[in-house]
Amino acid sequence: MKKFLNSTSAFALAVSLLAAGSATAIANDRLVELAEDPANWVMTGRDYNAQNYSRSTEISKENVAQLKPAWSFSTGVLHGHEGTPLVVDGMMYIHSPFPNTTFALALDDPGKIVWQNKPQQDPTARAVACCDVVNRGLAYWPGDDETDPLVFRTQLDGLIVAMDAKTGETRWQMENSDIAVGSTLTIAPYVIKDQVIVGSSGAELGVRGYVTAYDVRSGEQKWRAYATGPDEDIRLAEDFNEPNPHYGQFGLGLETWEGEAWKIGGGTNWGWYAYDPGEDLFYYGSGNPAPWNETMRPGDNKWTMAIWGRDPDDGMAKFAYQKTPHDEWDYAGVNVMMLSDQEDREGNMRKLLTHPDRNGIVYTLDRTNGDLVSADKIDDTVNWVTEVDMETGIPVRDPEFGTRMDHVGRDICPSAMGYHNQGHDSYDPERRSFFMGINHICMDWEPFMLPYRAGQFFVGATLNMYPGPKGDRQANLGLGQVKAYDAINNEFKWEVMERFAAWGGTLATAGGVMFYGTLDGFIKARDSDTGDLLWKFKLPSGAVGHPMSYEHDGRQYIAIYYGVGGWPGVGLVFDLNDPTAGLGAVGAFSELANYTQMGGGVMVFSLDGESVYTDDINTGEYEPTSLIRGDRDAAKDQPSDRDPS
Repeated sequence: MKKFLNSTSAFALAVSLLAAGSATAIANDRLVELAEDPANWVMTGRDYNAQNYSRSTEISKENVAQLKPAWSFSTGVLHGHEGTPLVVDGMMYIHSPFPNTTFALALDDPGKIVWQNKPQQDPTARAVACCDVVNRGLAYWPGDDETDPLVFRTQLDGLIVAMDAKTGETRWQMENSDIAVGSTLTIAPYVIKDQVIVGSSGAELGVRGYVTAYDVRSGEQKWRAYATGPDEDIRLAEDFNEPNPHYGQFGLGLETWEGEAWKIGGGTNWGWYAYDPGEDLFYYGSGNPAPWNETMRPGDNKWTMAIWGRDPDDGMAKFAYQKTPHDEWDYAGVNVMMLSDQEDREGNMRKLLTHPDRNGIVYTLDRTNGDLVSADKIDDTVNWVTEVDMETGIPVRDPEFGTRMDHVGRDICPSAMGYHNQGHDSYDPERRSFFMGINHICMDWEPFMLPYRAGQFFVGATLNMYPGPKGDRQANLGLGQVKAYDAINNEFKWEVMERFAAWGGTLATAGGVMFYGTLDGFIKARDSDTGDLLWKFKLPSGAVGHPMSYEHDGRQYIAIYYGVGGWPGVGLVFDLNDPTAGLGAVGAFSELANYTQMGGGVMVFSLDGESVYTDDINTGEYEPTSLIRGDRDAAKDQPSDRDPS
């Protein structure tokens, strides 16, 4: 398996080298090359496969219990810290929630901030943020002969910003989203070739979702593709869904909506991307339709709730598979897309895309054409659907758990938070295991009618949430799980329960250890093969980001953001008590404040806590560069040139 993966990587690199001799191709190849180096973590998910997998082996099952803090950094910002830092060529780039400050630290002496970029944002953006004022990360472009390397940031106020990676100076900024209509930005931008790809947020306010590509050098908009509306707006290729016409093809962005409801129909994408250089397609999920009240939008509501494969050069869609037609539960399908190359049960090598969805199904598709390979329940307690019809791809609903008007739907599993949400999961190619951080939350749902008003919440449902059947509903605990999944054999290798939802995601490592953070403030390490707990450390605050790994001076480090928040933390961070507040999150996580409080920063670990500061205790010490005391005293005795008068 390892041999195959290495050859695939080499093939992808060779293809891109032969594609063109332009600066664009060189820049893209440089990003692939940087991602291959275990010293770096150049994008969310580490590389274009989005496997969140570290090839470093210094930290192993045998020694992981020796991990200790090496150093830490506080962002000075509260609220949820989602995503990971980036590490490139000895520099760590750190982001924060609103106000979306960006920091650069040199790993030779991370105690000093090399630069910081603090934007001045419109504070009203906070009022239209759905579920805390989070941000999911940065993107890096390595530069070329004409332009220096850049770091990209999204801001809650809707701007995409390019910063000089060496100085932090803002090079350009563009308005991607209009907060006046409730459209914000929380997504991590994504660099492909000479473009930076950006999604959108705000479906809970009736925002029509879209994905946009900007030129990395100038900020010029290259293309924009919507999730709803006319085919030309959605950007459907001539052969769109040709291998799977039963998914639907043309005209459906209008025909599956009543009247002009598609104009305020949601389908935003604020999750994660992946990219296959060989296929030259990038992949992402569009989110929930708006409003949540299904009675107000008859039809399948395409192309919300879909897995997309698009050409990054022009944004044209090669395929889209809608997982939850006419979504009734807010199962926003923006979750992580992880790419792998595996043999199927017949022994055929397949290029796969695996996606654990909020609706409680983990999907695997052939990423070359969108073929549905498998669709398994993330947990056997999923009840809104009995199965997914593998011929049509359509979920077979259980009407008992629908959300029709004049009816309170009870014990619907999963809740609107999904059995999976924003966490970025991981894949271990040696073990063929996907490690998934899971929510275990169910709900009661009562819909109501409401008008659309631009910039105001457009939901139309009251929710009560509580632990799933395997949790402790009396104590309101047991809200999460962590699982190891085999997508080929359609089985879970192991699973463990957690006190709260495993919201942030996971990290897989070649050392046979997987890592994740918890809402109650731990980073944990488990045996990748068995799930046995090997190590944990209590962080200053709950974790909603996912761990990452990098090497520096031959030493492997594990890093994770701490800072409780996000949707599960809204009650704590905004001091809310109504159990239906926060779109139902306050009731579900009523116990969270008894286990953690707000904070914000990065914790970095190594074996025995070794770092540049233990290698040389004088690293970072103050060394006077002007006069020493004796020189100062002598200077006092020197005659002055100033006029004594």
